[in-house]
Amino acid sequence: MLKLSIRTLNPQLQQAAIKELHEVPERLTADIAALRIWIQQQPHLRAREDDQFLLAFLRGCKFSLEKAKHKIDRFYTLRTKYPEFFSVTNVHDHKLRELINSGIIVYLPTPLNEVGPRIAFIRSGCYPADKFTMQDIAHVMEGIQDILLLEDDYALIFGIVSVIDVKKASTAHLMQMTPAGLKKMIVFSEEALPLRAKAAHFTNTPSSFETFFNLLKPMFSKKHQQRLSVHGNKLDSLYEHIPLKYLPKEYGGENGSIEEGIAELNKKLDDYRDFFKANAQYGTDEKLRPGKPIDFDNLFGMEGSFRKLEVD
Repeated sequence: MLKLSIRTLNPQLQQAAIKELHEVPERLTADIAALRIWIQQQPHLRAREDDQFLLAFLRGCKFSLEKAKHKIDRFYTLRTKYPEFFSVTNVHDHKLRELINSGIIVYLPTPLNEVGPRIAFIRSGCYPADKFTMQDIAHVMEGIQDILLLEDDYALIFGIVSVIDVKKASTAHLMQMTPAGLKKMIVFSEEALPLRAKAAHFTNTPSSFETFFNLLKPMFSKKHQQRLSVHGNKLDSLYEHIPLKYLPKEYGGENGSIEEGIAELNKKLDDYRDFFKANAQYGTDEKLRPGKPIDFDNLFGMEGSFRKLEVD
């Protein structure tokens, strides 16, 4: 039997994978092989087939082979349909690097509670609203998520908790978040990405944020709506979910700094240059899809409606 090319989990992570994700270590070779064979049998699909990448989808779907198939299909379908949102191929793109250097998002080094979800720290509005679009923001987010899929076992096993600081967000920033763009990002997150969003905490929210939040919330499934929290300027309520020590140094915490996070992301983009360049060869061809083609109008809704997604 061929040896898998995957990372060995530490005992705590392995125990969590078995308990929370229904992972059976002795069955990994067979599970990954089954998913790879399915990919090779799909005439419309060109997807990565390396062990660690396929394992990410299996873990993200709690080892439901059918759900993993669905997510991989949606992952490449949406990247092919909307590459400007979801498919990074050039890590030297100046907009990509400028947004990274603005500190719009960093992933903090210590997971929540030491062994738990990865913490994403997002600073909305730290970039010029007249220079970057919503698709530029989505492009950055997806590029970083590609790296998490390959190397962050805490994110894959325990999910991601996001802290979104809206202090610098102006009305112009919030107006960029169009319903059409938000729908694309939410559908991709819930139907295509094998990273579970465990919670999102909005903090330092201005009065104008209420309108945006009321637009955003109904787009999620009811389960995900329950995972959204707005704390305003009441940081004590945030600390009930994420203790201060797990925030960046700039916010009084002990969990690395924004500057260090930016440097780390730039290094990772450099290291993964060839990986991202290869993204151009993967995707879907709807003309070759067996059965009915994807109904994008139904997927995203028509005339402003939005199909609710019930996912874990």
